[in-house]
Amino acid sequence: MGKRARTAVARTLGLLVLAAVVVAGTVAFAHRQDIQDHFKARAFEPSDRVVEVLDNLDLTDSGERIFLASEATVDGGQRFNEQCDEVDHSEQGHVLGCFANGRIHLFDVTDERVSGIVEVTAAHELLHAAWSRLGDGERAELIPRLRDAYEEISAGDPDLADRMTVYTHLSDAAFANELHSVLGTEVRELPQWLEQHYARWFEDRGALVDHFDDYHAVFADLQQQSEALQAEMTALRSDVERRNADYDAAVEQFNRDVSQFNARNERYEFAADPGEFTRIRDELQARRAALETTLAGLQADIDRYNEMRDHLQELGQLSTELDQQLDSDLAPVTTRPDA
Repeated sequence: MGKRARTAVARTLGLLVLAAVVVAGTVAFAHRQDIQDHFKARAFEPSDRVVEVLDNLDLTDSGERIFLASEATVDGGQRFNEQCDEVDHSEQGHVLGCFANGRIHLFDVTDERVSGIVEVTAAHELLHAAWSRLGDGERAELIPRLRDAYEEISAGDPDLADRMTVYTHLSDAAFANELHSVLGTEVRELPQWLEQHYARWFEDRGALVDHFDDYHAVFADLQQQSEALQAEMTALRSDVERRNADYDAAVEQFNRDVSQFNARNERYEFAADPGEFTRIRDELQARRAALETTLAGLQADIDRYNEMRDHLQELGQLSTELDQQLDSDLAPVTTRPDA
């Protein structure tokens, strides 16, 4: 091979090497977030509680990588409030988690009656972390599609619409970000394209919705019981008050009739007609018995009303107790060691 040919081959090989370097650089740039997440996830040492939550999430490799790269913490004390102090607290309800400064922070709720709430919150915040990693173009495409899906779903799910009212003050992009997390963790039936979208991070999204339904049902059941009890108490009270007014009027009339009967008897008006005396006396005795029966019925319903009032107070105390379990502001100052 001549010198010119060897030079051409060398130049071609050089160009190929340069092209390979350029391609490798382009691929690395395109996947720079995945690469960063890979090394951050490998370097992160999660606490035992974080590992427990992670194991219950059933994430894909991508989902697990993002969760670990977000250096998740689970804390049951006031440190959680410090970690999430930038969260918009104008929202109603309690803040149970946040994705702040690239990290996921979760408030630890250990009450068995609302088990699964930490996992659902973790998945919610994971989706915020995933959203932050989407390209501008993908987010721009998702925003109207998410909104359209929400409008269709919420038309048949007023509870979802009610839950989303806490985000109405946000911008369209921020609302879509929250919607992306809520739909993925709280709504069972989704369009196929959205299911495929969430499948990037969740192996079994339905299990998360099961958790949400379970603990949400606890609060919904308490609310339904309280509302039903209040309605029953209102109706019973109205009925008792009406019957009590009728009873009072009947007693007053009875007392007047007894007085009149006694006065007539004292004037010996029944001397010539003892049968009339007996008839009126027996009638008054029957009315007295009926009034006593009415009074017993009223007292029984008053007792039942008081029992319902006590039950309503118990439901209120239970609701308050559960609510306090979710209130990080009431958490102890000391915290468990965590990452």
